[in-house]
Amino acid sequence: MTEFTPGFDDKTPLYDQLYRYIVSLIRSGELTQGEKLPSKRRLAEHLGVSLTTVEKAYGLLMAEGYLESYPRSGCRVSPALAAIPVPSRNASPPTPKREELDECFSTSAVDTSIFPFSTWARLSREAVYQNPELLQRGEGQGDWSLRSALSDFLHQYRGVNCSPEQVMLGAGLEGVMWILLQLLPQAVFGLEDPGYGTLRKLLDNLGRRYVPVPVDEKGMEVSALERSRAEVAYVTPSHQFPLGIVTPVGRRGELLRWAYEKPGRYLIEDDYDSEFRYASRPIPAMQGLDNGGRVIYVGTFSRTIAPSIRVAYLILPPELLELYHQKFHHASATVSRFEQETLCRFLTSGAYGRHLRRVGNLYRKRRDALCSALEGWGELRGTDGGLHLLFTLPGREEVDLVARAAKAGYRVRGLGEYCLGKDPLPGTLVLGFAGLPEARSEGAVADLKKAFQK
Repeated sequence: MTEFTPGFDDKTPLYDQLYRYIVSLIRSGELTQGEKLPSKRRLAEHLGVSLTTVEKAYGLLMAEGYLESYPRSGCRVSPALAAIPVPSRNASPPTPKREELDECFSTSAVDTSIFPFSTWARLSREAVYQNPELLQRGEGQGDWSLRSALSDFLHQYRGVNCSPEQVMLGAGLEGVMWILLQLLPQAVFGLEDPGYGTLRKLLDNLGRRYVPVPVDEKGMEVSALERSRAEVAYVTPSHQFPLGIVTPVGRRGELLRWAYEKPGRYLIEDDYDSEFRYASRPIPAMQGLDNGGRVIYVGTFSRTIAPSIRVAYLILPPELLELYHQKFHHASATVSRFEQETLCRFLTSGAYGRHLRRVGNLYRKRRDALCSALEGWGELRGTDGGLHLLFTLPGREEVDLVARAAKAGYRVRGLGEYCLGKDPLPGTLVLGFAGLPEARSEGAVADLKKAFQK
């Protein structure tokens, strides 16, 4: 009895603390199967708590099967628990501590300090109080109001030609791409090399087939695509990741002709970072050139608003839209309807357009600061748009540069990490600047320079 004493605190109810304490004794083997526990009254007196506290704790333990009550014998540890193995105290090796490195050069960072908190909060309150119907299930394809607002916005700003019926909303890029893979169950995918790794990882996880297709100075090589036997090509024509290339209209026409040559061929256009152009207006989407229904347009709000705004979308061609309805007509929406309504109001009120101009100006200044700090040291590429650039130190080993940066406390990525075949630019780092304040650029670059010169 003297050892049967939990260390009570003020954070949770006493009965819950006592319940968890006894469970830990049973799971660790300190209380064995069939062992008798103190009576409720004796334990209450010993612990200085009310009888009700002990009764609640014992009641939970009996309801979950940890204890069994016997007439005139009290409570005992359930014999059935012998089937549950007691883990060894040293069975699991300690989890290695992840090295904490500065992520200011991350290509996935965004600056959340410029997020329009007051506007978003106001629109969110309006959505909650003015639309109680949003508590209902909603359409699996997404609410019509947001799909309509999004199709109008994409037509005005990106030159995308679509109707609200073609828009499919989902939770994040991975979520909508999973849906798309179900619509193309037998397709072989052609992936840009080097290229964005999200789809490749998803294809690996699902055991789906894909082939790398080289990228030249105009984007995905069409001749290599024709030789690859791919049926679906995944491209980022407005701002190729990670090289930063813009695919000119002539190459876009070649890609479209490839798609039109055989039935079942499609182009997945990921409009990655297309909103951020510093030397010209944003490049119109390739989807606007498609007259044959062979371009599947993909986009998200994770880069322009915040990564936690888990709203991504597909613009499906008519043929795939019909297949989507056949396969997923019973599906529920994977994005909160309140968040959909807030985003809809954000688009239609003009707040999103104003926000894009503010973040565009901020990121332009950060790009300029990083370019200025790097000037005269190595070779810069891909600085006209997006939220990252390429920095090459000729004659250096990329792996060595990444390791030296880590020793200096910075996490950077090499171009080779995005390659499936040959690295087109050895000794090249992919440096993001969205998460690097202007005032930090010079110091961070000086740290890298010092580490690389040792």
